[in-house]
Amino acid sequence: MDPAEDEELMLASGRGDRAAFAKLVRNHLGRSNAIAVRMLGSAAEAEEVVQEAFLRVWQKAPTWRKDGGARVSTWLARVIVNLCIDRRRRARTVPLEEVPEMADSAPGADDVLALEERRQRVATALAELPDRQRAAVVLSYYEGLSNAEVAGALEISVGAVESLLVRARRSLAGLLADLARTEGVVT
Repeated sequence: MDPAEDEELMLASGRGDRAAFAKLVRNHLGRSNAIAVRMLGSAAEAEEVVQEAFLRVWQKAPTWRKDGGARVSTWLARVIVNLCIDRRRRARTVPLEEVPEMADSAPGADDVLALEERRQRVATALAELPDRQRAAVVLSYYEGLSNAEVAGALEISVGAVESLLVRARRSLAGLLADLARTEGVVT
């Protein structure tokens, strides 16, 4: 995604250009959805968050100022992370035992099943992290944002991002070790 193109599309959207807004949505929909799914763990909830985020893009477009600070992509990531954090705070918690397991129906899929179980353990551990640590991990490792971009999205310093990532890695290692012990998994 070209930041200059994003700026122009945002400005055109602010003038009511629906085609420009549609292109801006197409350019950012996949990444936005990926952030929300990883933050929330639910595709349905993520879809609602992404819709709300793009509604905010449309509403913000008329007052968007070129060279006004954050890039469109960074600002959008911040909006999505904040909406996800708000939703998680309002959401009721479901005990891990009540979450249905994903069944793999493909024959001979031992490797695929093992990968899915590992992915589920990581998702479970990720969900246990504090909101800011989870956001830093999702934006940095899953979305490939630089520490500076993560800092912009979370409105914190680069040093604070690095600190969040260090604490998150340490917490994830402990959580994954605990999960492995309780499940009898050899890591």
